Amino acid sequence: MTHATGGKPAVSEGEAPAADEAPAAEALAKDESSIEDEAPTGPVQDDRFGEITVLLNDEEGWVEVLGDAIPPAALDRAAEAETDAHVPIGTRKGEHLTMTVDGDAVRLAPGKGKLSRRSYAVDVTRDGIAYRLVPDSIAGSRLLKDGKHIGDFSSDGDGRVLAEWKEGADVSPADASVGYALAAAFGTGGQPMWMMAIEAAAELIPG
Repeated sequence: MTHATGGKPAVSEGEAPAADEAPAAEALAKDESSIEDEAPTGPVQDDRFGEITVLLNDEEGWVEVLGDAIPPAALDRAAEAETDAHVPIGTRKGEHLTMTVDGDAVRLAPGKGKLSRRSYAVDVTRDGIAYRLVPDSIAGSRLLKDGKHIGDFSSDGDGRVLAEWKEGADVSPADASVGYALAAAFGTGGQPMWMMAIEAAAELIPG
């Protein structure tokens, strides 16, 4: 799915908009400003695949990854899904999410996100290849391809994603699309189990 916005033709240089067009122009400017606020864009410069743009709209629940050297990837949240503010795309429930790479649907299975870092893993299967993005530090997550570590990702959940590919790893353009999309949609990193257990116990103590 492609998420795009339309607009009216620009006014020629030196030509003032007609009075009845001015309110419409102001409204359009506000709409575009709102979209920019909701969908932060890169582009980031990937070491292997050049310029990559990541779009995130947490209110409407969608992520897009675009680049000249990679196939487009997209995640969409169902309109009826209950949203969780801790998840950039709004939910970790797989039944309320769809994902495509180069226009083709892929199998997406996010973990429920409980006490362990592994519970925050997100699995994708595409063309027989199994991907997993799983936290391995407080801020970062590693991307596995058929069990092999091919790259490291970091994202604070604001749509901005950084990637570092493992030296010598066999990385395809589609691998990059999957990694960037998952990092943007679910964020990266996770606290150690002992720290999360302490926080969970603290929440049970009456304040």
